[in-house]
Amino acid sequence: MGRKKYAAKNIAFGYVGQFATAIMGFILKQVFIANLGATLNGVNGLYTGILSLLNMAELGIGTAMNFALYAPVARGDREKIKSYMKLYRKAYYTVAFVVAAIGLVLAPFLRIFIKDPGANTWHDLTMYYLIFLFNTVSSYFVAYKYSLVNASQKNYIQTNITTVTKIVTVLAQMLVLVTTRNFYCYLITDAAIQLIQKFFANWYLNHLYPYLKEKNVAPLSKSESDEVWSKTKALVWHKVGDAARLQTDSIIISSFISVTVSGMVDNYNQVITAVASFVNIIFNSMISSFGNLIATENKEKQFSMFSVYRFFASWIYGFCASAFFILLTPFVGSLWLGKGWVLPYASVGLILLDFYFKGDRIVLSNFKTAAGVFEQDKYLAAIQGLVNLVLSIWLVMKIGLPGIYIGTVLSGLIANITKPIIIYRVCFDRSAAHYFKDSIKYLLVSGGSLLLLYLISSRLMPDPESVGLGMFILMAVIVVILYNGIFLAFFGRSKECRYLFGMVKEKIGSRSGR
Repeated sequence: MGRKKYAAKNIAFGYVGQFATAIMGFILKQVFIANLGATLNGVNGLYTGILSLLNMAELGIGTAMNFALYAPVARGDREKIKSYMKLYRKAYYTVAFVVAAIGLVLAPFLRIFIKDPGANTWHDLTMYYLIFLFNTVSSYFVAYKYSLVNASQKNYIQTNITTVTKIVTVLAQMLVLVTTRNFYCYLITDAAIQLIQKFFANWYLNHLYPYLKEKNVAPLSKSESDEVWSKTKALVWHKVGDAARLQTDSIIISSFISVTVSGMVDNYNQVITAVASFVNIIFNSMISSFGNLIATENKEKQFSMFSVYRFFASWIYGFCASAFFILLTPFVGSLWLGKGWVLPYASVGLILLDFYFKGDRIVLSNFKTAAGVFEQDKYLAAIQGLVNLVLSIWLVMKIGLPGIYIGTVLSGLIANITKPIIIYRVCFDRSAAHYFKDSIKYLLVSGGSLLLLYLISSRLMPDPESVGLGMFILMAVIVVILYNGIFLAFFGRSKECRYLFGMVKEKIGSRSGR
């Protein structure tokens, strides 16, 4: 199966899986809040953030190993694959124990992170946390095998296993919530199903790649293992910085404002993440394809494909950010959870500004990962993380919730400026001036479109917390038509856009010809 077919298959299964899990997640959140309340909703989001932060102990091993596997997978070199996987398994088992140790050490200090825990005792809050910790640690004992799946461009396998598990988990958890209204039962249900999934995934991947069970595995040469650890060391700084920048917002909110507000933000992020995941499927599915492209094609071809996907990312993320700003508050306040769960527009706007800039650099990050470019900017993420922590903590004490996201936006912009310079110089032997010129054009068109949409929505939906379903749908249609119409009017004749539409026509033509 070729690169394009693998990418298409990964995207298709990714969409199906994401749609199913997103819908189930929204329903589960409603049932959760109705039965357990706002405080435990915040605790649930906070612990998810803390454990995501602990996952930085993985420190880039997975990314480095995925890169290392691209070449032997492309060659069909099973012996070399076995050697890399043996190293990977040993590394991840070590990580599991490190995460467990750090997590246990952190447990007595939970009081620092939870402001206003409500009626929940600290004993219960600690036990909840330990269940979260168990789920995280146990995932490492099978996760390393997915690297081979992804390097083989078969991301859909992991997607399908995750989707089925999520659907079963959500259905079981909703039943448990309705019948018991007990957070312990809710968490234990998740842990039990996740554990069964891990045993199944381990069995299935051993069946798919039976040579992984072979005992006669030659060790990697010193140069090969040194290359892996060299890239891993570079990625340590990326992972630490990313954790400090991306995984600390909920902790800061819970510590300085309240755990309930942290839960409210988590509700908004759930919607944003659910929709963004549909988009990210396209770009994340391209990482393995980029890896194959880099291994088999010249720089001109690489740059051409990079430019197309960068244009597409700017278009899609600009559209999503604009749609979120217009429709997210009406959805949360009127159609989903109710007025008491609405955030101020200033905070929502800053969250979405960070979302847009994150999307602007997603193709850069993915291409950089596929190309194995880790050394040149290894301290960048750490600098970003430090800037984010300092600014967010200082500003939250000055102006509250918006201050946290001002810090997040400003720290993210550091990467938006530096990454293009590095990628264009190292991967394409080009100046990044054209990249920045395009970025400004895309931003101005997206900003102008959003301003026009906001003026229209303020007339049609003067009270966004009291919007009927019919008006919500009408406004959604207006957003889709107006934003994309304006964007195409400005960029429809560009070579990147023409290439995209050519790919679509080719795909439609191939399907109709069957």
